[in-house]
Order: sequence, then structure tokens, then C-alpha cells
Amino acid sequence: MNRKGIILAGGTGSRLWPITMGVSKQLLPIYDKPMIYYPLSVLMLGGIREIAVITTPEDQSQFQRLMGDGSQWGLRLSWIVQPSPDGLAQAYLLAEDFLDGAPSAMVLGDNIFFGHGLPEALAAADAQTTGGTVFGYRVADPERYGVVAIDAGGNVSAIVEKPEVPPSNYAVTGLYFLDGRAPELAARVTPSARGELEIADLLEIYRAEGTLKVERMGRGYAWLDTGTQASLLEAGNFVRTLEERQGLQVGSPDEIAFRQGWLDRDGFAARAKLFAKSAYGVYLAGILRE
Repeated sequence: MNRKGIILAGGTGSRLWPITMGVSKQLLPIYDKPMIYYPLSVLMLGGIREIAVITTPEDQSQFQRLMGDGSQWGLRLSWIVQPSPDGLAQAYLLAEDFLDGAPSAMVLGDNIFFGHGLPEALAAADAQTTGGTVFGYRVADPERYGVVAIDAGGNVSAIVEKPEVPPSNYAVTGLYFLDGRAPELAARVTPSARGELEIADLLEIYRAEGTLKVERMGRGYAWLDTGTQASLLEAGNFVRTLEERQGLQVGSPDEIAFRQGWLDRDGFAARAKLFAKSAYGVYLAGILRE
């Protein structure tokens, strides 16, 4: 069964208030594109074409205006409302009907991943048909994160939240590949002290049965979380620097769809024409001339 994608783009964005009091955080710009284009691109690089976007009731129409049904990228987008933000593991309960027993890849709507070899890392996670895979990113200050302890076989032996003595330098990122049991197992999770269904508790079920792997992101990868004003600016500057130096887009669903063969030349040309007045459209037109 083909893996399906989930983008969790709900929440109130209260850490970014007052900016996000009138617009969803995941619709804010990261340099030249809306934030949600970046996690969407990760799923597309993983070969995933059926994707559910989970949003708040108030913001859903704005996302739909931006992304439509996904057919412009050769995708099938589904839309799910998150009535209240009750924890990351809640996403699997909300998406149960959409998943319909399929394995999933969930990415948080404010996480940006970049790096040579990313499609291969995603393919390795996708190849695991039972259990789950988390992505560990090496950080200089692991005591600020949820950190994975890794055994000799590459399995996760523990996930420790903000440890005083970190078991490794690998932080758990907002990208989770889980098998088709995720909604059923998420239903076993009880609310934490802060009243949320924690993703860590869901992952612990997989870890306890010995089926949780970690895919390590080492040198040459970037993982950016855009939860604060400073990190939002840093992410925009990162994307700007890469694009200006290399002349290549970061996080372009249009380019990925075309290169994956999900969008034919005429369809891609129509997209380039749509954006003709922007630098993004000029870039797409350039691909047609290659």
C-alpha cells in the first residue's frame, strides 16, 4: 500500500503573536514562498502524492486558496480540520479515515529540511514497512531538544526530552514515518500533564516493541524550525543565500512535480506563465529552456 502524507498546519501560532493573529503561521513567507511549500516539498521528494493538510477551521479556506486540490502538481490533497490543538499525536486520529490503513509520513508545517541526499534518506525510511522511523538531526545543544539514544543496530533505545546529560547529539525532528497502525496506537495515548496527546508517547509504543528506527541527518543537512520571530528570519535568510548563490530554488513544488514526471511540459509551462511577473516564475521559465 502506498504511503500517504500528512502536513500538520494547525495550532494558534501564539509564539509569533501578533504576526499570526490574522494569518496562519504556515502561510507566512519564508523568503520567496509560503512556509507550507517547504514541508510539502519534503513529502513530494519522498514520492508521496496523496497528502492531507490539517488546519484550524478559521484558516482552512486560505490554505485551499493557495493550494487547491493539488492537481496543479499532480497531487491529491485532502483537507482536515483540527477543532482544537490537542497535541501532535492527535493528527493520526484526525487522519484515520484519510489514511485508511496506509502507512504515513507526517511532517510539521513549520519544519524546513534541506540537503543533498534527502530523497535517498526519505526512500530508506519509506522502505521500512513495519514500525516507524524518526529523523535525527545533529545539534550542538541537544539539551534543548527531544534527543534519541541509538543502539548498535540503529534502533532507538530511548527518546529523552531536554536531557541534562544527552545520550547523543541527535535531536528528533518534525518528520515521522509510521506504519498503518499509527491511528490505532495513537488512540491508546492518554493526555499529558499539559492536556495534549504527545507524539513522544506514540513513538514510545513503537520503541518499546523494538520497531522504531532513526535515520540520521549528518553533515550537509539543514533542519530549521520556524517557531520564533528570530528563527523565521534566519530561515528566510538561509533560503535567500542558497538561492542567490546557486541560482536554484529551495522548496519548489512546481519544479519537483515536473522533475518527478507528475506534471507534463504544457502543465509546467502554464505554471511558469502564472508566476511570470515574479522571480519564481522567471526561474520556472528557465527550467523550460534547459
